[in-house]
Amino acid sequence: MPTPPAARLLVTGSLAVTAALTLTSCGSSDSGSGSGGSASSSDAKTHTVATAMGNVKVPVAPKRVVVLDTAELDSALTLGVKPVGATHTGTESGYPSYLPKEKVAGVEDVGEMMTPNLEAIAGLKPDLILTSKIRHGDKYDELSKIAPTVMTENTGHPWKENFQVHANALGKVPAAEKVIAGYDAHVGEVTEALGGKKKAAATEVNMVRFVEGADIRIYGRQSYIATILADVGLGRPAIVDKAKDGFSYDVSPEKIDQADADVVFHSTYGDAEKSKQKQTVGSGLWKSMGAVKAGKVFPVEDELWIQGIGYTAADKILDELQADLTK
Repeated sequence: MPTPPAARLLVTGSLAVTAALTLTSCGSSDSGSGSGGSASSSDAKTHTVATAMGNVKVPVAPKRVVVLDTAELDSALTLGVKPVGATHTGTESGYPSYLPKEKVAGVEDVGEMMTPNLEAIAGLKPDLILTSKIRHGDKYDELSKIAPTVMTENTGHPWKENFQVHANALGKVPAAEKVIAGYDAHVGEVTEALGGKKKAAATEVNMVRFVEGADIRIYGRQSYIATILADVGLGRPAIVDKAKDGFSYDVSPEKIDQADADVVFHSTYGDAEKSKQKQTVGSGLWKSMGAVKAGKVFPVEDELWIQGIGYTAADKILDELQADLTK
């Protein structure tokens, strides 16, 4: 299929990103043990990766990678690297369900995401560990004794920048450039399918998440899903600008009408009743929203739209956006 004009423009616009990605890969290649203590890394040639914890020497071509969050899992699999170990989230399914089963088959579970089992990680003899400072900064010293540990500062909103760090650490910079260009082209195709940039911008979209043990979240502009909506060029209602730190504006079921927009997507994390999802979407206030009356409310998978945080997830989200918004 020929690439639409808008997609070609987006690919051109991504050259600066991919050029930066290439530059970040140019760490020195030398021999040394890096910051980790695994035997496999001590004999390998290494290059230096800039991380949230400072420069870290990692193997040029790591073979035994452990990932400690969903973003890092998505990055590794997107780049054709099957980790030897990964943490699971609080969901019953363990690894995000949007990932092909054959790609996660054989990946050792090393504990819940926020409480990884360090003994299990060490037992896998990794030569690289990928995670973020916000998740496991307090465990950095212990992790770096097991293997070179590459941490990004945060997760979520800066997922594209984090992907570049992951690609550099994994020795997959050229592959990453192709992934980025492919995503940009896909974005252009979706925007065109929605009627072009002007029409996309005139469609205001909200993302609502029901969370067990917390208030209902209306996602702001500083979140993973928000970047995808912005890339497509979709509009956002004014309520999102009330989001704390740009992340989310939280409301009770009694104020759910504030989430109204031309189109509303919603996901659920945890139990439908404990997260207040069941009672909220059954309420008169919810049913009175314009999006509901217009048939423009779509339930989506939380593991994909919120937890995925990577290019494989993003491509699937783009497909769902196009399908739902062109109904």
